Amino acid sequence: MKWFIASDIHGSAYWCRKMLESYKAEKADRMLLLGDVLYHGPRNDLPQEYAPKAVIEMLNSIKSEIISVRGNCDTEVDQMVLEFPVLADYAYIIDENTTVFATHGHVYNTSKLPPMKNGDILLHGHTHVPVCEVHEGYTYINPGSVSIPKENSHHGYIILENRTFTWKDFEGNIIKEFPF
Repeated sequence: MKWFIASDIHGSAYWCRKMLESYKAEKADRMLLLGDVLYHGPRNDLPQEYAPKAVIEMLNSIKSEIISVRGNCDTEVDQMVLEFPVLADYAYIIDENTTVFATHGHVYNTSKLPPMKNGDILLHGHTHVPVCEVHEGYTYINPGSVSIPKENSHHGYIILENRTFTWKDFEGNIIKEFPF
């Protein structure tokens, strides 16, 4: 299965369109959104072409292909307009003997780990910075942000396929790969 993993759209119609173009070009089977879908939050500047209603329309058009977890900017009001579940704090991807614990990062993160077995992967957004860190017992992976990257990082996403995480920008350039 080929997963398209993205986080922190924050209501940007411009970057949501770019994300969906990349999703279609990748021919991924499923999209995993790691939260902060519609609202930009009080700590962030408005993202380019901030238009949550347009983002709602675009994402609802592929609702059967999306799995999403709740970000710190996502609320029950968002669930009223999005036609796919967005309020779960986490989701699991099981790949052979490895479990990927997918969450936003504001509840579970490297400072507050969820229950994991040795070798599992903690996957979260929230920081807006792409990361791949191997820790004792687990690996921490972050796709960065679709719309508001921080620390001079790129707008982008991750592809998970054949037990490899691949970070890409929206021009399709490979930034980093991590086989596990």
